[in-house]
Amino acid sequence: MPVIVKQKEDIYGTVSIPALNTPVAVLEKGPLEDDYIVEGYLDLSVLESGDAFEVREYIAVDGTNYRIFLRCAFQGPVGEPVIRFHTKTLLSFMKYKVEVVQTSGTPRSIPYGFVVEVLGTL
Repeated sequence: MPVIVKQKEDIYGTVSIPALNTPVAVLEKGPLEDDYIVEGYLDLSVLESGDAFEVREYIAVDGTNYRIFLRCAFQGPVGEPVIRFHTKTLLSFMKYKVEVVQTSGTPRSIPYGFVVEVLGTL
């Protein structure tokens, strides 16, 4: 049975940090109507000296309880500022989330772009 991309959603914009040490969701998906694929990017080029930033990626494998998949810390300025979230294939009931937390410096606005593809069959 051939698998197709039944629906594609481009999610992009800029996430603004309202205050230091305040987690902000960049993307939160699931459950969806069928299995799905998600991947994307963050651009940390706006970070300056004194800025500290944490990126967190979560997956709810059981569809309810988010578990940390990735946690990375960055200090500004970042020499290679684009972060790629590699492709994740998730079952329809699973949930996915990316959040950012700025822990020091001046609150920034971070550009992002993600693609979510819902799968289907012919």
